[in-house]
Amino acid sequence: MTLARAPRSTLLAVGALAAALTLSACTGDSNGKSGGGGDTNFVTGTGGISTVAKGERKAAPALTGEDLTGKPLDLADYKGKIIVMNLWGSWCAPCRAEAPYLTKVAEETRSKGVEFVGINTRDPQTSQALAFEKDFKVGYPSFHDPTGKLVLKFPKGDVNPQAIPTTLVIDREGKIAARALMPIDDKQLRSMIDPLVAEK
Repeated sequence: MTLARAPRSTLLAVGALAAALTLSACTGDSNGKSGGGGDTNFVTGTGGISTVAKGERKAAPALTGEDLTGKPLDLADYKGKIIVMNLWGSWCAPCRAEAPYLTKVAEETRSKGVEFVGINTRDPQTSQALAFEKDFKVGYPSFHDPTGKLVLKFPKGDVNPQAIPTTLVIDREGKIAARALMPIDDKQLRSMIDPLVAEK
């Protein structure tokens, strides 16, 4: 679908997402806090990591598309796994800072039933994103989402991605359990994953 023929609502939604991400892209909260208001049902912890109690989690959206090499990618293929989803762009300096930690923890936790999936956004072409993955030895796939259509599928008012980078952790039941709206290191990432690994 070309932009000229796109429905007005789609153009407005994509425009709103672009504006929101422009305002929040690649920024870290200087006081280490993040969160939301209203009925979001999540608890903001230290370091900008938000978690949701098991009984209050909401389902992650069904995401399908293509990876950076053009192969089909479907989040449903990871059913029953803990999924770590990272929203990133090759142009984003904080994304580059956290990439080695994501790669490290992805390798450490794979045997525990944890799978990593990225959403590459605002990279119109895949060449720079593929170079990013090569530079940081990223061994997991990423959706190519240059206009943010996949990001818009996350429910509003929930633990949804609102900045670049954002990392979400989805539990074995396909529900969003944790979010970090900032670049994170391996210890912070493990603090989001390990409690889910321990859940029965």
